[in-house]
Amino acid sequence: MILAVALTRGLPLFALLAASAAFVWPGVFTPGRDLIVPLLMLIMFGMGATLTPADFRRALARPGAIGLGVTLQYLAMPLVAWLIAILMGLPDQIAVGLILLGAVSGGTASNVICYLARGDLALSISMTAVSTLVAVVATPVLTWLYAGRGVPVPVFDMMLSITRIVILPVCAGMALNVLAGARLAGLKPWLPVVSTVGIVLVIGIIVALNRESLASLGPAVVLAVVLHNGVGLALGYGAAMAIWGDSVRARTIAIEVGMQNSGLAVALATQYFSAAAAMPGALFSVWHNLSGSVLAAWWARRA
Repeated sequence: MILAVALTRGLPLFALLAASAAFVWPGVFTPGRDLIVPLLMLIMFGMGATLTPADFRRALARPGAIGLGVTLQYLAMPLVAWLIAILMGLPDQIAVGLILLGAVSGGTASNVICYLARGDLALSISMTAVSTLVAVVATPVLTWLYAGRGVPVPVFDMMLSITRIVILPVCAGMALNVLAGARLAGLKPWLPVVSTVGIVLVIGIIVALNRESLASLGPAVVLAVVLHNGVGLALGYGAAMAIWGDSVRARTIAIEVGMQNSGLAVALATQYFSAAAAMPGALFSVWHNLSGSVLAAWWARRA
């Protein structure tokens, strides 16, 4: 038990080591590109094994929390991206990429970080699903509003992906917990360790795959992405604490708002704008996992 807790709390260090190793020796990690989805599915299965249907009933009984998270996701994040781009005088294509990053839905990595931060996992998964559905209208409209050009959002494909990567594995794990939860009691303390190892490997693979883009980024782009992520985390946490004073709900909403679907942002930027526009999303895919890992370890220790 003590060893399991120590390994989970070491997530920030392990994540930094994996990112550094992947940047120096990308060839070690790039063969794992096809393992990202299976790793996420394994993590989600393990997280599902800690849940029951009652957890989701409680989450859905609080539409205000879901509404706040989704509202901040789509009203605050693209506005913050636009303001950062204006204040920092970012080049047009970088600004477009940052705005697009702010206008996409929450990502599946937020569910993993929420779990490790001891947040409300059922609420996090519910917010991810709702924000993905809202993206079909919100992402193209907001991108057009702030960047002057809309983009079509493959919401059906996104929902299929979330169903395959998140919902089905979580449901399978939850079913196992309901049917054999008592027999799994000795294993449950080790499930966060599985998630820790999984997210560390995912971070390493993502860094290796994006090494060239990351190496070419200037300090202004790095600062813009770090600021965007930090403001999103602070807004989510601050707003939820001001309304409910509940730290578990606050950290859940903070993580959901601050961690965007960077993979979607990169794909849309590459297809409809330029390689330069994809840079903020590529950097964010690395940074939000690292910042989320640090926050998760800190919040888990406080919890």
